[in-house]
Amino acid sequence: MTASLPTAAPVGIFDSGLGGLSVLRHIHAQLPHEHLLYFADSGFAPYGDKPEAIVIERVLTIADYLLGQGAKALVVACNTATVAAVRELRERHPALPIVGVEPGLKPAAALSKTGKVGVLATERTLRGAKFLALRDQIHQSTGAEFLLQPCIGLVDLIETGDLDSQNTRAMLARYIWPLLDHGADTLVLGCTHYPLVRTAISHVLAAYGKPDVALVDTGDAVARQLARLLAAGALLRDPDDSGTAALSGYTSAGAAALTAAFNSLLGIDPPVLEVDLPLPAGWLNSPHI
Repeated sequence: MTASLPTAAPVGIFDSGLGGLSVLRHIHAQLPHEHLLYFADSGFAPYGDKPEAIVIERVLTIADYLLGQGAKALVVACNTATVAAVRELRERHPALPIVGVEPGLKPAAALSKTGKVGVLATERTLRGAKFLALRDQIHQSTGAEFLLQPCIGLVDLIETGDLDSQNTRAMLARYIWPLLDHGADTLVLGCTHYPLVRTAISHVLAAYGKPDVALVDTGDAVARQLARLLAAGALLRDPDDSGTAALSGYTSAGAAALTAAFNSLLGIDPPVLEVDLPLPAGWLNSPHI
């Protein structure tokens, strides 16, 4: 399948909303010649409070949409979506390069001097069998203790563009300070939204008196893995191809929010298209709407 795709085809990247922009930034920096598509599912965010079957169906729908736009590879730039659906996505598209994200437990364990690592993530991520297996594996190999903290409401706040207000700092303090009380000297940002509030997190750490707590996110590792898979499949775009690399944005909500996020977070102004995807059948029949 991959051999028949042109190297000039784009890479599709998607997230439940704006959080995947933290991953997109690393991909663009490491693969500046690649055409990129970014889908923000802000109209259906957050994923963390939705049943796994609903998330799986939604992920498969978005993947099909991006493949319909000609994507040669997919990046699931969402921890919750990766935990819930990356296996099903790979089963449906076995020959397609697919990169998921997972909390950086291994590098965090290596960084920690106290052996206690705080993990900030959504409830769905922290309950997932894939995450719990990774936690147990890293604990057995390193002895590190992982303190799990679901950050209820944080994704919703970030989606509004509230990245460093007193309200955001207060919420972060409620989640982070108990981890520090228990000796955590390293924090895993286990959701791709959370690097977007890194400045606010730094203020919260300073207010506690622990400004040197290490923060771990996996955007750089995701970009490196994508580069490896594209190279292995002979899918890297030739830098000598005519034309500069293009970026297109898609969103299931209003285009203005994603346009503003591109501008404020990445300093770019790509075209953004609003897309009306069908809702999962299970969601339509549920009491949630």
